[in-house]
Amino acid sequence: MQRLIGLLVVLGTVLGGFAFAGGNLATMWQPAEFLIIFGAGIGALIVGNSKFVLLEMLSQLKYQLFSTKNSHTTDLYHDILMVMYSLLDLVQSKGIKALDDHVENSETSSIFLAYPKVAEFPQLVTFICDNFRLYSMGKINSHDFDAILEQEIYTIEEQKLKPSHALGDVAEAMPGFGILAAVGGIIITMQHLDGPMSEIGYHVAAALVGTFIGIFACYCLMAPLSSAMASYVKKQMALLECVRAMLVAHSKGHVAIVAIDSGRKLINEEIKPSFTTMEQWINNRAA
Repeated sequence: MQRLIGLLVVLGTVLGGFAFAGGNLATMWQPAEFLIIFGAGIGALIVGNSKFVLLEMLSQLKYQLFSTKNSHTTDLYHDILMVMYSLLDLVQSKGIKALDDHVENSETSSIFLAYPKVAEFPQLVTFICDNFRLYSMGKINSHDFDAILEQEIYTIEEQKLKPSHALGDVAEAMPGFGILAAVGGIIITMQHLDGPMSEIGYHVAAALVGTFIGIFACYCLMAPLSSAMASYVKKQMALLECVRAMLVAHSKGHVAIVAIDSGRKLINEEIKPSFTTMEQWINNRAA
């Protein structure tokens, strides 16, 4: 919703300023220019990217414009810390095999069901369960375990950032596509040089609209969305880094509450709970 509001503000100020300066908004409606510029942009995306990247881009754009889920809230991190504490505490009290029912069937696990915000992010659940399976094998030292988790997060991040990079590349090309449309408009204008000045002026204005659309699409639409998508991916990776810190700390022999605190320390300062608050969460859970 925030993104939609921002886009409406951009549209309102740019077009409103144009109209306020005496421009005719009807002049901005040039379907051929829109077709050339955005058609070329979409075509470039299709040519330059795999099907996976295109589908992931649609998913991320859908999230940015319409989703109400937030990957950076105190409530979400509360649920992550409590899920991890519950799982690690279970390991301490009943042994590693006690995790089997929870990591193999997370959708019916009493622990995951108790903290539903975690389930809103399937990749986070998969990361937790897969690496608890790896951890339960018991044949890997903490240093190697940490290296494996680090590489996994790096790989996931690289894949998730590809749509943002692709959209950013097309955003940079949009002014060029706008010039392309403008040149086409000038060619059309040259075909009407024997006509009245008003007609020539109309065609020149229509050609310049192409340049306007290209610049607008780049700096007011696609570049901000690309940046928002990259920021969203970084927040998703922060969730995985938090889980990684807790898993590695526990693999080094730390008790559950110390392992959970290792993850807490990585949470962004603006929403990070204090150690006392975290203890209260754990005590309330135990009660």
